[in-house]
Amino acid sequence: MSTSPRVESAIPGQDANFGTVLSHTPDVMIKFGELYAEFWQQGLISQEIKEMTRIRNARITDCGY
Repeated sequence: MSTSPRVESAIPGQDANFGTVLSHTPDVMIKFGELYAEFWQQGLISQEIKEMTRIRNARITDCGY
């Protein structure tokens, strides 16, 4: 899995990353932010379990972020 996006940044002069690529569609970026916040702030699963899962997934996929 690569951490280098295949799409150019939507923000001139900035490197392509998740945020600058998602900026091509501001309405999608806003909705993603709302969904992501809801996932991390609510739910039946504890914050600790969510964070452990996030870290484990990053290690397994060799995520550069």
